[in-house]
Amino acid sequence: MSALGRLHAWLRSARTWIAVGVLAPVGMVAVSGLMLAELHRDAWDRAEQTSKNLLQVLERDIARNVEIYDLSIQAAVENLGAPGLAQASPRLRQLILFDRAASARDMGVMLVIDEHGDVLDDIDALPPRKGNYADRDYFKVHQARDGLGLYVGAPILSRLTGERMLPFSRRINKPDGSFGGVVLGSVKLAYFTHLFSEIDLGPRGAINLYLTDGTRLMRYPYAEADLGANIAQASTFKRFARERQGSFVSISARDGVERFYTFTRIGALPLILNVALSTRDVEADWFAKAIVIGSIVLVLCGLTIALSLLFGRELRRREAMQDELAALSRTDSLTGLPNRRWFEDRFARAVEAARHDGQPLALLIVDADHFKRYNDRYGHPVGDEILKRLAARLAASVHRPQDLVSRIGGEEFAILLPDTDTAGAARIADKVHAEVATLAVPSAGIGAGAVTVSIGLAGTGPITVGAVLPDLYRLADAALYAAKNGGRNQTRIAEAPAAAPPRGALQLVRNA
Repeated sequence: MSALGRLHAWLRSARTWIAVGVLAPVGMVAVSGLMLAELHRDAWDRAEQTSKNLLQVLERDIARNVEIYDLSIQAAVENLGAPGLAQASPRLRQLILFDRAASARDMGVMLVIDEHGDVLDDIDALPPRKGNYADRDYFKVHQARDGLGLYVGAPILSRLTGERMLPFSRRINKPDGSFGGVVLGSVKLAYFTHLFSEIDLGPRGAINLYLTDGTRLMRYPYAEADLGANIAQASTFKRFARERQGSFVSISARDGVERFYTFTRIGALPLILNVALSTRDVEADWFAKAIVIGSIVLVLCGLTIALSLLFGRELRRREAMQDELAALSRTDSLTGLPNRRWFEDRFARAVEAARHDGQPLALLIVDADHFKRYNDRYGHPVGDEILKRLAARLAASVHRPQDLVSRIGGEEFAILLPDTDTAGAARIADKVHAEVATLAVPSAGIGAGAVTVSIGLAGTGPITVGAVLPDLYRLADAALYAAKNGGRNQTRIAEAPAAAPPRGALQLVRNA
């Protein structure tokens, strides 16, 4: 029996189709696993980007308000030396000392405290409310150290209002440099509660604000027992303190919940802010999809086995289906252009035809500039829309049946131009730039001219029949990198001889 006959008999064997019925579901499970892995990565990418965005918003708000508190405190320290302050009326003195504090949001109390700890001036009362604060940590710290600058203390319970507050303070020096007291400004912890409560982090998410010594200043969701707790020895905080900013997954020392932490230092302040998303919340949507997809795959696997057993003899129908799948495998599903496999096949044949006929051949490699920025800023759906519209612009740049426009990967495309020399290919490249300049995605606010491309061009003139052509793909790819490095939105031409070039013959020049 001939080899062809044995192959035909093997294909008609029931065992063959039973094996197919077993192996096909294995492939489906593998493909589904890869797809679920990609969905899992997407879920974490979204969680990371969301955390970073939230952290940035919170950090800016806190830094801006702390700056306002500090400016108010500094103004009071400076105004204590204003000429005539001692002779001013109590009301005028109050206005002079606290003139900048009016713009401070959620300000608690603001006091001028003398070197003995007694209140000299009070932003909210005339005459000032009485009290001695020599026992407060912020008073002792400034009394012991000069030049400390702004001191951020642990949360305190105000003796004047009974509210939880975060103290900010600066030292007052007498003319001789000795300790003259403290200017205290405090912010209500309700400010942080209100700020954090506007953000939905899921049922197990949390936001924390710490001093760099590990003291927790605020936590959302709020719990009274959390305020003032020190977690300096927790592995999570050690990483916060060691790195200025970053993200990682760890188990919370507080409640044992595994969370995805994104953290940052707030400017030059001794404050650390983190946003913590529960890993269960991050993966909740993905897990639901995994259950649905897994169930569907199991059903499909069962159906595949049954259909393999029932219809194993319908070879012609299977062959037709395989042919159709083969055609689909050669087409890029997003843009509808030929994919890399199709391009490689056509490119190999074009090179052989050029060598056989002595006709010129040109190749353009086109790459979208800064494409990752569009994905990061607008999301993958907009990125996909840009690729589809870019593909349409490239297809509109050529008109001959033998010309091929294909997507060869990511945001990279290839234009194969048989029977075209370098000058003709350069004109096509110019047309590509002109077409791309009209590309716009109005729904995303991307106007014409925002999207640009870099092009690497390699080609030959007429060659001697049978000559060995240079590696046009390598040359075009190198020219593309030169276009990228040269500032993008341009074409670079790889000059090479018609036959195989000697060593060192490659030269890259900017297209005029």
